[in-house]
Amino acid sequence: MLATSSLRPARAFSIRFKPAALVVPCCANASFTTSARPAKIQRTAHPFSTSKSSPSPFQIVTRHASTAPASSASSPTPTPANTAATPQQLTWNDFLALRRTRRKISVVASSVSAIATTYTGLRVFIDQGMDSTLAMSFGLDPLMVTGFSAMAMMAVGWLIGPFFGNAVFNVRYRAIRADLESKEREFYNRIKKHRVDPTSSSMANPVPDYYGEKIGSVAGYRRWLKDQRAFNLKRGAYQGGK
Repeated sequence: MLATSSLRPARAFSIRFKPAALVVPCCANASFTTSARPAKIQRTAHPFSTSKSSPSPFQIVTRHASTAPASSASSPTPTPANTAATPQQLTWNDFLALRRTRRKISVVASSVSAIATTYTGLRVFIDQGMDSTLAMSFGLDPLMVTGFSAMAMMAVGWLIGPFFGNAVFNVRYRAIRADLESKEREFYNRIKKHRVDPTSSSMANPVPDYYGEKIGSVAGYRRWLKDQRAFNLKRGAYQGGK
């Protein structure tokens, strides 16, 4: 009886736990088994699998690292700071308007310079007694010598005036000086290309604005081109009538 009572717990233990379950822990190396379950685990856990349905995490990281800098470098997004720093380009109408403004400033500067030069020159000329000296040298009346000298001084002052006018204009519009110079060169090339030959002018057919100083807009430039063509047509009519 003692033997049967001691074997009952062992029999219940063996019925509850089958022998196959007890053999599994004894198998230390599962890679040598031929069952289907470990083989599937070995294929899916391989880090260099070439399956198209589930790419490895190493391939995903490599692809993102290669394409992210290229996309950011190829298409940069403009920022408001860059657009605000870009200066606005000078238009032809603005350039021609500024050109007329510069001409007006030069005329005012020439007038002021002519008056100042004549007044200062005559003061020095009369105080030093040069009128009497020159009158005795040329055998002319002192008043005539003074008048000729005043005209010469006025002409010199008028020619000096544009230098001061251009200096004032350049200081006033120094921010767009480079654009003004480039437009000025291009405008001069256009005028030089399309203006007429002044040697064929006459009293009945004068040259229409040879230097283009009266052009103040794009419409004015088109009218200037029409005047140049009309001059050429009229010159041809006169030459054909001879």
